[in-house]
Amino acid sequence: MDHSAYTVEPWSVQERELDLDNLPASESVFALSNGHIGLRGNFDEGEPHGLPGTYLNSVFELRPLPYAEGGYGYPESGQTVINVTNGKLIRLLVNDEPFDVRYGTVHDHRRMLDMRSGTLTRHVEWTSPADDHVRITSTRLVSLTQRSIAAICYEVEAIDTPLRIVLQSELIANEQLPDQGKDPRVAAALEAPLVSEEHVTMGSTGALLVHQTRHSGLRIAAGMRHDIEGPKGTAVENETFPDVARATVATRLKPGERLRLVKYLGYGWSSQRSRPAVHDQVVAALAGARLTGWEGLLAEQREYLDEFWAGADVEVEGDAEIQQAARFALFHVLQAGARVEERPIASKGLTGAGYDGHSFWDTETFVLPMLAYTQPAAAADVLKWRYSTLDLAKERAETLGLKGAAFPWRTIRGQECSGYWPAGTAAFHISADIADAVVRYVDATGDNQFEAEMGMELLVETARLWRSLGHHDAEGKFRIDGVTGPDEYTALVDNNVYTNLMAQQNLQAAADAAARHRERAAELGVSVEEMASWRDAAKAMYIPFDERLGVHPQSDGFTDHARWDFENTPPERYPLLLNYTYFDLYRKQVVKQPDLVLAMHLRGDAFTPEQKARNFDYYEALTVRDSSLSACTQAVMAAEVGQVELAHDYLGEAALMDLHNLNRNTSSGLHIASLAGAWTALVGGFGGMRARHGQLSFAPRLPSSLSRLAFRMRYRGRRIGVTVQPDHAVYRLLEGPRIRLQHHGEPFTLDSADAVSCPIEEFFPPPRPTQPAGRAPAFRGHDGSPPPHLRHVDAPLLGDDPHHEVAS
Repeated sequence: MDHSAYTVEPWSVQERELDLDNLPASESVFALSNGHIGLRGNFDEGEPHGLPGTYLNSVFELRPLPYAEGGYGYPESGQTVINVTNGKLIRLLVNDEPFDVRYGTVHDHRRMLDMRSGTLTRHVEWTSPADDHVRITSTRLVSLTQRSIAAICYEVEAIDTPLRIVLQSELIANEQLPDQGKDPRVAAALEAPLVSEEHVTMGSTGALLVHQTRHSGLRIAAGMRHDIEGPKGTAVENETFPDVARATVATRLKPGERLRLVKYLGYGWSSQRSRPAVHDQVVAALAGARLTGWEGLLAEQREYLDEFWAGADVEVEGDAEIQQAARFALFHVLQAGARVEERPIASKGLTGAGYDGHSFWDTETFVLPMLAYTQPAAAADVLKWRYSTLDLAKERAETLGLKGAAFPWRTIRGQECSGYWPAGTAAFHISADIADAVVRYVDATGDNQFEAEMGMELLVETARLWRSLGHHDAEGKFRIDGVTGPDEYTALVDNNVYTNLMAQQNLQAAADAAARHRERAAELGVSVEEMASWRDAAKAMYIPFDERLGVHPQSDGFTDHARWDFENTPPERYPLLLNYTYFDLYRKQVVKQPDLVLAMHLRGDAFTPEQKARNFDYYEALTVRDSSLSACTQAVMAAEVGQVELAHDYLGEAALMDLHNLNRNTSSGLHIASLAGAWTALVGGFGGMRARHGQLSFAPRLPSSLSRLAFRMRYRGRRIGVTVQPDHAVYRLLEGPRIRLQHHGEPFTLDSADAVSCPIEEFFPPPRPTQPAGRAPAFRGHDGSPPPHLRHVDAPLLGDDPHHEVAS
């Protein structure tokens, strides 16, 4: 879509008319989740739909990984998130006519995602083919306070004639889905993945279904209870079958009368607990939800979100679309992580089945930074999940002939699911990305207990990986050869700068942590000699530099390669990986997504300001942004080197990735990392926020079209507010003890007594760098109107993020 299908509102996303062409994408945009349960924004009546979706975090089915030719160390089985029992369904019949927006007349159809109340509301006014007129209102939530609960309040009103109304509230397992893929072996493995174990009614309006996945052996329970308000004589029937549970409510409504149904949904699953245990868990969750009641659930949801926004809100003046998108991003990233409780955050969260529901390096590198400073408990939960998979990562390293822990490129439960070595296993940097997330979380929270109990072991085992993966050459330099960095258009290279710098930090952090926690280090078998070897490797880490060009090559020899012929690459042949061979891509200077530029963001201490500026200009001309992870990083570094107008353009692309469906694949789920990156672009880019070693610093600068940026964040038990205007910034301590901060390198103390105002000196941006032909970001107009987006080529899901693998 060239422009958004939604109205621009500061605290909501609203669709003001029925748009079936946009339905698949809007189901992702209107998805609700708490990190445990995910409900796509499907219509209550179930049809029409783009992709039905009800997900439970880490519930997956096994599927074959097909190879043309096998090889040692190749994973034999993949994991794919599955659509579990659908409890969203509430079918309506009006005098025997099924409510379906494709038939009759739709007079009014509006949907609203409210980011303060955490609800999705739908208003419909419809006349059936038999000329019966009704008004329907439904409000849906996935509870952020009661982890196993979702709820729907559904109301139907007769408008001008008496009507016979029937509601059918259902649980449906193994519902039919769109085509699962071209490989029949994969489709067969995922067809009807749930095997019935139990189906029971509970009272006059409740039911429960228990299933087990056919191959992965996971047990899933889904239950429902109802509160019903209607005219006298309203009748209720309840029935269950192996894959269907149904409560049927029938009544007669006079004009102006309403039938109100509140549906409580409970979900639970386990790989170990018995059927009675999972059954009882859901029954208990439903009892708690009914005790709370619909109004109580709404109140709890609002209270939870009020607390979140008090430490996370972002205000943008001068670009209304970015204001909406910033809160949309914060809301959906929160939903992805709020109640994960030692489970992963997938690249699509729980908004769709894109990338098989896998978690990648995106989580630690893009999502956890936002959560660490806004909802740190969620960041800790994801790191605890990584820790729970540590033994599998150690097994993987052993299979590869390495020491320590080699974390999987893509996974749900911790096993490697990548079937393409160059863009999968060879991307060892994911282990350093996890270590980076540990270091950042501990710095942001001061959680020394986590560091000692879990973070320490993650740092130690990943340091051991780097020590065995790299080696000291004849000159004493520590090299890491044969790896793939973040840019997947350059694979299996020597001394990728990003990988080497992140490994260097990993090695140093492990040694420092071992020195702080001597007893824990001894338990892990860390000797003084091993610590010294980590420090030696970190100190001797080889970082290539091209003296001729005055820039860092992305990896050894990269700047000697021929440049891609951008001028003669037509727009319809992007993304390149779907239209050119990897052989051609791997040997040319062309960058899918920031690699060296990402290194400058995460390891800014390793570069001088002059190097950052030269590197940024050089790689701007090579980066085609065939990944949704590109724009946010380019925004941050553009702002740091003074290119604030360009940073604003890149911010627009990152923030509007899904609201404008820029890559034409929002239907498969939201781009959670790009959304989190939009926050980083605002706070880390225009706010200039950096934090390391207990020092929080800011270097704010605004583009000309933004008159004000204000944001809140959490740091070490404090809540801090920052307001940036063109010529000054104001800092406030909203909660917690005094803190020492920096503004453009100048230290100052902030306490609760007074706000501190600091000047922002006028600066003159350098000349704007050029991008590859036809790949410049869309200009963010100064009048706030929608930008003329340049990326109009329809691209399938394969070509979007940096997770495409030809074999899987």
